[in-house]
Amino acid sequence: MATSPMASSTQSRRPNLVFRRLRGQRSPGEFAAAVRRAAREIGERVSCDARYIGRVEAGEIRCPNYAYERVFLHMFPGRSLTDLGFAPRSLVRGRGARPGPGAPPPPPSAGSSPEPTPTRTRSHPSTTGTTRPNLTNHPHTPIHLYESHPSGSDPSACDPYAIQTPEESDVRRRAFMTGSTAAVAAASLGSAGLVLGGSAEASVRRGHRAGDAEASAVEDAVRRIRLLDDRHGADGLYRRAAAPLRTAYALLDAGAARQSTADRLHAGAGELAISVGWLAHDSGRFDDARSYYSEALATARVADDAALEAHAFCNTAFLARDTGRPREAVRAAQAATRAARRLGSPRLLSLLALREAGGWAGLGDRAGCEHSLTRAHALFDRGASPEDPEWMSFYGEAELNGLEAQCWSALGDWSRAATHARRAAVTAASETPQFTRNIALYTAELADDLARAGRPDEAATAGLRALSFLDEVQSSRVQSMLATTARVLLPHRRASGVGGFLERHAALPRAV
Repeated sequence: MATSPMASSTQSRRPNLVFRRLRGQRSPGEFAAAVRRAAREIGERVSCDARYIGRVEAGEIRCPNYAYERVFLHMFPGRSLTDLGFAPRSLVRGRGARPGPGAPPPPPSAGSSPEPTPTRTRSHPSTTGTTRPNLTNHPHTPIHLYESHPSGSDPSACDPYAIQTPEESDVRRRAFMTGSTAAVAAASLGSAGLVLGGSAEASVRRGHRAGDAEASAVEDAVRRIRLLDDRHGADGLYRRAAAPLRTAYALLDAGAARQSTADRLHAGAGELAISVGWLAHDSGRFDDARSYYSEALATARVADDAALEAHAFCNTAFLARDTGRPREAVRAAQAATRAARRLGSPRLLSLLALREAGGWAGLGDRAGCEHSLTRAHALFDRGASPEDPEWMSFYGEAELNGLEAQCWSALGDWSRAATHARRAAVTAASETPQFTRNIALYTAELADDLARAGRPDEAATAGLRALSFLDEVQSSRVQSMLATTARVLLPHRRASGVGGFLERHAALPRAV
């Protein structure tokens, strides 16, 4: 991910004059102090300073991360992000691309872009295990992975999930009426695969290269996939998400007209590989996930992209932990940390410390796990930073507690695990309700921890709450956890509420 959050270089900088007017006669430093005070009032921590305020007003930060969003909306009640001069989150959810110096400015829009990072010499990655036809688009025929986003002037556009056109909304409504959440998610992504005909292939043969339109389409695919995964989980998305990935690498093979476009394509293709890898990972297709993460890592190494390398190793560590390779999880997390030290994001380093803690827990090394957890909390407490990668928008207090719960669970400390899982579920439901899949996961984790801690009645209550999310969330990880909980609770089926949970779980449709 790019190191400047909530930004896309497909749009030129435009000062946030609305935010500047709201600052009034206060200096940037005085206003930053007011932001920090407001954060404390709602129990949030932000490391706001005059430089951050200057970046917002200059248009370098198109949309704040979730911590800053909560603070700003607390300071200016009744206003939306767009009322404060920011771009809708739906336009910036994903990796911000990074133009190199000397690249001609892209067309302006309602948002603004981050500061450019230095150009690095890049070459095209060599990938394995993926058939990629040489497809690109004619330079005068822009491609679209899906429909346009809502206008930045519409306050409802601040909802990161309200990004469908009326036609697409009809498709989703019809899918919802069939009762299939997977169908809803698939309908939303249905236009994400590029279907390019003979004219595009002919343009490659004539030597035409990818341009800004193609790079933007790849970046938009990353945003859409992540948004849908946040809401619906991975199972209904995985197969469809592979199509834009194949297209992204085909565009890389075709080459780019400018170095800045090549940079964006490398970054976008790598992030797209990680996104598809995560969908495979969360839906239990571990071999596929490993292949996609490896492809993203290869792209990062070829492009000398530290942000992408840290992200790829971060996910690799998580996968290794989930597939019973805890020592590899530790090594991958440590490799991610080495790459991330160049990026200036304490929150990223905190997440990577948690990945390492998960590996130590899997090895049964309690001291190593506790040391990593202590480091994770200390880094987290340093607050959000403008350099936090946008893909980390899910990482807040809820995820911190959720990952710590998994560590204690792996060490067999069920009561302590349940404490953190409960905190994660409660915090997520109140602060990030849009991350439905994560709330379901934390609740399922809580049910399992309570069951193993010998509290079957509480476990059944949490299990029933987790089951209620399955109408909207399709995640093999959540379903697998609930199945394990059901097996643990089976000997306690006469306890209060347990029978009801077991009956509800038994009535779930089974995967074919």
